[in-house]
Order: sequence, then structure tokens, then C-alpha cells
Amino acid sequence: MKQPAFSSRRRFLGAAALGAIVPAPVNRAASPPGGCVFQEPAQNVPLSGDADVIVCGAGPAGIAAAIAAARTGARVRLFELHGCLGGVWTAGLLTYIFDFDKPGLTRELTRRLDERGARGGRNPGRFVYVPEEMKLVLEEMCVEAGVKFQLHTRVVAAFRDGAGVRLSTIITDSKSGRQAWTAPVFIDATGDGDLGAQAGCEWETGRVKDCPCQPMTMNALAVVRDVKAIRAFTSFNGTDAFEGPGGHLTCVEAFKKELKRAGVEASYGHPTIFPVRDDLVMLMLNHEYGVLSSDANGITQATVRARAEVHRLVGALRKLGGAWDGLQVAATAEQIGVRDGRRIRGRYTMTKRDLLDGARQEDGVAHVTFGVDIHAETKEANKADAISHGGFKTKPYDVPLRALIAKDVDGLMMAGRCISGDYIAHASYRVTGNAVAMGEAAGVVAALAAKSRRLPHEVRWSEAQAVLSKGA
Repeated sequence: MKQPAFSSRRRFLGAAALGAIVPAPVNRAASPPGGCVFQEPAQNVPLSGDADVIVCGAGPAGIAAAIAAARTGARVRLFELHGCLGGVWTAGLLTYIFDFDKPGLTRELTRRLDERGARGGRNPGRFVYVPEEMKLVLEEMCVEAGVKFQLHTRVVAAFRDGAGVRLSTIITDSKSGRQAWTAPVFIDATGDGDLGAQAGCEWETGRVKDCPCQPMTMNALAVVRDVKAIRAFTSFNGTDAFEGPGGHLTCVEAFKKELKRAGVEASYGHPTIFPVRDDLVMLMLNHEYGVLSSDANGITQATVRARAEVHRLVGALRKLGGAWDGLQVAATAEQIGVRDGRRIRGRYTMTKRDLLDGARQEDGVAHVTFGVDIHAETKEANKADAISHGGFKTKPYDVPLRALIAKDVDGLMMAGRCISGDYIAHASYRVTGNAVAMGEAAGVVAALAAKSRRLPHEVRWSEAQAVLSKGA
């Protein structure tokens, strides 16, 4: 394989200091019908080595990792595909947070949202928020911490050093073209494990490598004439209960009857309306089944189908008049919600047994209280049971630091959905409160490793805890 070329003596010397850079094994896209391929010509790519820690993906985990690393004294670069920070919180219009009552950045984020009047509900563990306000909060926190972030930028390749063990360089693509970036430590917070896969790590998706996997969902914001008039159909509007009068499941069943009265049926068996603020609500209405997060064409088709379904259901409700008169879609998500992506193999793999036992870990970075949440894998299963809890009761458990450190490649950490775990465990720890806790831990460990010229697995968790306790 050809080595990347550098266009100046300084860049060449910088590369030499790293050792000979060779391409890591990459999971290539399938060849088009007929097996035709195009040999991409070699090119000189501008190289930057101004970061101690590089974070790929600025969702809940990536934001937390970047801020925590910068606050620990590291020079941090953060790359994000979309036009805003926050990932599923903002580009994905999630609007609802689970398992958020934890020390550290989760409490700071809660406080900052409260200062803006951008959080609904009093429960610190789960609440609604205003996506536009969240964008501003995250940007302010990154700027204050000194994080250098670049939007509209995707990581497209990863290279390891001459020994082929340590990740040394990534390539990004953007309006500025292809750029190369070096750092002592990298964090994969892409959600779908893009960086880990490009670096040559082993990974899994869904129950097996190529699905079945949990479905995707397109969230949408909508405006109603009078939110009080649809209170009976709106979950978590005045109560945090899941069952009983006014509880989530009661509201879901009432909403399903309204959809049926309108002559339509949602592809998601638990269609939900979440209150956001004033007469703004979030709609969670659809499931897109059997789509791999690494399949660009599949995600494209799923996005188009899902967006059409949202507008079709809203249009049907509006025709009912009454409480639904004037119902309007304000925005559909830029990013369809992905529940299952690649899970990168780490130095520890979370399993169902950890959840059954309520495993406590000496290097526990996140204490998880959220149960197993498996959305139906097929349309047929959705009709019988839209959400499964795995057939067992989860005990609170810890996610260990080892599950955040890649096993196959040195200098690489993970945070968020793409950490090392099996299908069942992932269905519990994947919610965003846990992603923030993982990201914060990964950021501190990465910064300590980079500053002391160690690898992440050589940093003791007690060192990171000492740093985190100072900021608590």
C-alpha cells in the first residue's frame, strides 16, 4: 500500500517523527454491480499536528469528551459532520433526555438549560429541553473551554504508525478539502464507530454483525394551536409516570386511537408526543427497520420514507379539526435517529450478565440506571411488542473505563453508543445521560495520557477521578 505523501519538508519531518505511516485496514463499501472500481490517485494532503486530543463526533459523548479534555489542559480538536454541535440532541431533535442524574457535566448542562428556561420538568434524571437552546449552550461551553471545533467535517480515513499498532493520523473531508490531523490520542464519539472501523478495529452491529438491529426513527417538531387541548395525548406533560392515569403508556394508547380515528397508523407501535415549550411539541412516530448505520443508500431511503410518514400522519390529524386544527410540522430532524451502530471491541466488553448482576467496577466511569430498551426489529414484531425489556429486570451497574479503550488499536478511545458491549447491554447504556458520563471520563483520561506521553490504557482511573473531583 502506498504511504500518504506530504508536500513540504516540515510535514515530511513531522511524519518521520511519528514513524512510517501506513494505512489501517478499512471496511470498504461494497463494489457497485459488475465489480467496477476506480483507483483514486495519490495526493498531498495538508497535515496539522496542533492537538493533544482529537475527538470525532460532537454528539452528547463527543461534546463531553472535548470539554473535559480541554478543561484538563489538553489542546483539543473536535470534528462534527452536521452544522451544529449536539448530534442527536440537536440535529436529531431528540428533545428528551434519560438517565441524566449524574455528577459532573450532566449537572452543569442541566443548570445552564435551567438558566435559559430551556428545560421542562423537575426530574433531574429525565426531562425535555429546547433543541435550539441546546445548540447555543454547547457552543458556549466549547468556546469557553478552548475547544477548536469544525462543523461540516467528516472523518474518512485512519492511519496507524509503522508498527501498525498505534493510531497516528486521521483524514477529514470538508469544504476545505481533505486534511490530515495527528494527535497522541483520539476519541471515537461518532455514535456509529466510524473512526474505530476505519482504524481497523473489530466491531459488531445488532444481534450479529449485519443485523437484525434496532430500527431508526425520524423525530420532528410540530406546533399546535393549544397544547392544553392535546394534553391527554402528550406524554410526560405534568407527570413522570410511565403507567396509570396520565402516565406515558396511557397517553400513547390515547394517541394511537386518535391516529386510528384519522384513518392512519404509525409505523412505531408507541407513537409519542413530547411537550417541548409553550405550543411546541416533539413527535416520535415512525420506525425504519433493518437499516444498517453504515449503509448510506439505506439511510437515505429510510430518511425519505420517515419524513414522508411524519407529514402524512400530521396531515391526517389536522383534517380531524378540533384539538388538531392548525397542527403544523415545524421541522423534521436533519439526522434520522440511529439506535444501533458499530460497537467497537474494547479491553472489556459489557454483557447482559453485567446488567443481571448489577456489576460494580473499580474503574466504573458511568453508573447506569436505565433498563433494557429494545425497539422491535421488524414491522411484524412491532405490532406485537413495540419495545422489549429483554425479559429480565436490570440492576443498576457500572460501565468500566476498559470498555472505552480500543483493544485492537492503541491511542484510541470510544465514548457513547460505540463503546464495547453486546446487543443487550448496549440497549441499556446507549441513552444520552450515560453517553455524557462516558465522554467526560474519556476526555479526562485522553488528556492525562497525551500530556504525560502515555497511552490511555496506561492511565489509572484513580488519576482521572482526582481530576474530576476537583471540578465537581
